[in-house]
Amino acid sequence: MSPPDAAGPADAAAGPAQEPEPALARGADRALVAAARHSAGRTAAVLGCTLAAAAAALAEPAVLGRTLDLLLRADPSGPAWTLLCAAVIAAEVALDAAAARLTGEVDGRSTALLRRLGLARLLGTAPHHAARHAPGESAARLTAHAAEAGKVPTAVAHGVAALLPPLGAVAALFLIDPWTALTFLLGLPLLVLLLRAFTRDTLTSVSRYQQVQLATAGRLVEALAGARTIAAAGTADRERARILARLPELGAEGRRMWQVYGGTTARSSALMPMLLYAVLAVGGIRLSAGAIGVGELLAALRYAGLAAGVGAVTGALAGVVRGRAAARRTAAVLALPPLGHGRADLPDGGPGTLELRDVTVVRGGSAVLREVTLLIPGGSTVAVVGRSGAGKTLFAAVAGRLTDPDAGQVLLDGVPLRELTAEALRREVGHAFDRPVLFGGTVGDAIGFGAGPAPGPRAVRAAALAAGADPFVRRLPDGYATPLADAPLSGGEVQRLGLARAFCHAGRLLVLDDATSSLDTVTAREVERALAREIRPGTRIVVAHRLSSAVRADLVVWLDDGRIRAVGPHTELWRREPAYRKVFATDAATAPGTEKDDRQPPSRKQEAGR
Repeated sequence: MSPPDAAGPADAAAGPAQEPEPALARGADRALVAAARHSAGRTAAVLGCTLAAAAAALAEPAVLGRTLDLLLRADPSGPAWTLLCAAVIAAEVALDAAAARLTGEVDGRSTALLRRLGLARLLGTAPHHAARHAPGESAARLTAHAAEAGKVPTAVAHGVAALLPPLGAVAALFLIDPWTALTFLLGLPLLVLLLRAFTRDTLTSVSRYQQVQLATAGRLVEALAGARTIAAAGTADRERARILARLPELGAEGRRMWQVYGGTTARSSALMPMLLYAVLAVGGIRLSAGAIGVGELLAALRYAGLAAGVGAVTGALAGVVRGRAAARRTAAVLALPPLGHGRADLPDGGPGTLELRDVTVVRGGSAVLREVTLLIPGGSTVAVVGRSGAGKTLFAAVAGRLTDPDAGQVLLDGVPLRELTAEALRREVGHAFDRPVLFGGTVGDAIGFGAGPAPGPRAVRAAALAAGADPFVRRLPDGYATPLADAPLSGGEVQRLGLARAFCHAGRLLVLDDATSSLDTVTAREVERALAREIRPGTRIVVAHRLSSAVRADLVVWLDDGRIRAVGPHTELWRREPAYRKVFATDAATAPGTEKDDRQPPSRKQEAGR
């Protein structure tokens, strides 16, 4: 995943591999079935209203024709039939209105369900799986595409109901006069071909349009996240061109969709009058022969119009096609593998002994961690060191179960992390990161953010004191009650708040992934002392780049190319391993085992982190 303030490429072609299309199609259909079941009663009501409205529309020509014949003959029952005709028309209007209102409710409920399912899967998977899709793409899949997919249940209901008038009208034409019905059926194959071509071309065009839309959204969100970098580099014009590079393609696909729809409408508009004129001609001949009456001819024309109602069927079919294509985009989020949990809990009073047994993690087809076996005694502080790319961050993620190994096991106090409940895992295993993201309405909320009951003000301040955050928080306009949006925080201050959040929820295992990188040396030293004396005792895993962190650790785990090269106290590794000393080349001027570096004034770069 790109860092928060970087504007790396997000081209779809360079993105991660997608799920196979057949698997996405099956996943999309399962999601749509779940959405339909979620509002089964309302969906059935939509279907019932639309079918009843279609039945009323189907009955209307017959009732109207009968009423006309009775009125022309001055039959005494004519006024009653007139009232019946009005009642049928009023029922059709009322049923259409009820169907429209229910359709809005079902669409909203279905969309909300798809978004909840997608968001739950996105937040419940391992971070590296969530990073398969760029943030902008994920947002588009869970907003615009989920909304389009949520319309499918009602679109299907409307589509089923839209079939009733044409089918019923053809049957009514046969009842009125078989010759008029046969005349209409001569044009039916052309209607079928129109619908088939429309479905095929629309699906292809909609899929391409949505894919380009996703890529553009991903680039836009990436540029917004890296706005400072873009401004500093003076590349605004180039980034704008990159974001909008596929806009012509988007416009072309949009025009193609309208061309497909317009072409189908134009052809059907040309075909429909021809069919109606043919039915009118045959009906006129039958009327002159005395085979049918004036009212029956009127009914035949109305039924021919209903039978030729390709517009309603095409519109419903287009909604289903667009919705299914959008559901495939949403299904890509639903297909992310969940980070499952078991039912076990940790033994009371455990010291936090962490054990890795033959742990291997594969990324991009190659092993990043290779057969790592390690036993970390409970209550110890372990520094994980190594050159860039050695696997330190992945080691920390596996140790705290932000991801699972592809082979091997990780155990905490003898219990495999996979078997722990989500509550036990997040209660006893905490994390702090180099670039924390703060959540909550206020600064105090950001520190207390986490699983379990919210900590009180005293616990929040104690955690802030330990992380060196209390002085600058108290200088804010409203102290801990200052809204995050109104708190001007530097990178180092944000990192201290992230540390305070981890300290506030510290369990028996605390993983610090380069969590003091933006702090000056003096502050980092104070945080390390507080971690040892003021935070709940437990095991600490510190991804370290500073020599001082390795010096103060009980044990150093030296990673090299995904393997453990050596484990031991820092002084021993420093004395016997020249390659180990090169890991800290920037701190090589400092003697090992001393705190001389801590007594030096912070550099300008470190001072800027404050």
